[in-house]
Amino acid sequence: MAYVLLAVVCSVLVSVLLKLARRHGIDVGQAVAWNYVVASVLTALLLEPSPELLRTPATPWLALAGLGVLLPTIFLVLATSVRHAGIVRSDAAQRLSLLLSLLAAFVLFGETFTTHKMIGIALGLLALLGMIWRPAGEPGEERAGWLYPLLVFAGFAAIDILLKQVARAGLPLGTSLQAMFALALLVAFALQLARRIRFTLRSAAAGLLLGLLNFGNILFYLRGHRALPEHPSLVFASMNIGVVALGALVGLLVFRERLSRLNLAGVALALLAIGVIAKG
Repeated sequence: MAYVLLAVVCSVLVSVLLKLARRHGIDVGQAVAWNYVVASVLTALLLEPSPELLRTPATPWLALAGLGVLLPTIFLVLATSVRHAGIVRSDAAQRLSLLLSLLAAFVLFGETFTTHKMIGIALGLLALLGMIWRPAGEPGEERAGWLYPLLVFAGFAAIDILLKQVARAGLPLGTSLQAMFALALLVAFALQLARRIRFTLRSAAAGLLLGLLNFGNILFYLRGHRALPEHPSLVFASMNIGVVALGALVGLLVFRERLSRLNLAGVALALLAIGVIAKG
């Protein structure tokens, strides 16, 4: 379980870094772009991708291209959500995206409904409603407080669905990750060049750290599955519940994020929903 714990810590630290970025004069767009440089290099060094396998007719280029666009875009949305809605709600929304992924698995991939999964989906939807509710306040800020977590929820679900399509094509993990990171790198830098901004060393350094944390999250999660091959649901539940729980602790205790009782009930329901789905 040590690998899963490390993956949880890396995931939450990504949100912490995004939360602190503006305070320390870091341009998040630049950091996200440099993050994919690190992720691509580490994938090449540690996962031994085989680029020649991408030349086969079975290569799911449409799904890979979709991931290349979505990965950096949703990363920026996550950063905005963390800024407006906080770490607690953003991390929970990210993990609850598995609800849409499950629905897609039933519709697109022929997975069978189970009682546990149906109950988990219902609880998860209630949790999402509880988390995005905000009391009346400034109209713009109120709208941002629920809109960006919803975009995180939908965006990460879309990424998960595309990852499933890539996995079904039979590409080795290292090869598929290298392809999607390389495409994401091109898209991320294109977005920054379109802004016509001046790249800074501070933002580049933050991007290198972001890339280490992002890749560490993926690597440790995969190693957790390898260390416990007979207990995939345990790894799945520990990862998702761990991120929601640790994110809630960090958001509430470190950043003093203000949540209503309904928001806190939504976070608790999110933990319950993930546990029920994992059990099913």
